Amino acid sequence: MARTDPGDGHEGDKAVVMARPTKLRVAVSDPGQWLSESERAQLLAPKLRALADETRLTLILLIAQRPRTVKELQEATGLSQTLVSHHLAPLREQELVEAVPQGRSNQYVMCCSALAEPLRMFASLAALDPETVAACLQPSASVAAADG
Repeated sequence: MARTDPGDGHEGDKAVVMARPTKLRVAVSDPGQWLSESERAQLLAPKLRALADETRLTLILLIAQRPRTVKELQEATGLSQTLVSHHLAPLREQELVEAVPQGRSNQYVMCCSALAEPLRMFASLAALDPETVAACLQPSASVAAADG
């Protein structure tokens, strides 16, 4: 809603003053409502490629435990500073981790806490024995009953 204001008294000068909205409405939408499975897969694939490297996965699992500096990641992995920084770059590019300036160095943190727990749970699959993994892959009786 706009109205005109006579301005500073000069003849012919008019300023437009916009009314401020009384409420700002923000809607959070579920991407599943407006993206197809193919589009979601296309957006997710680069993030999964960044995680597919064993070194990068190790780094992000360490960062998921708590924020870490490059030096701390070096000490935990035995990698050089250059190699740690090289592997952090794709994780930053895919917005999986963020570099937060802390004094003279950066501290790497997860992009969001919501990602840390699923990553830890996914990583726990490696600790399962082969029989447990095989059992997880078998269709359960309830799924078979629902299909039948």
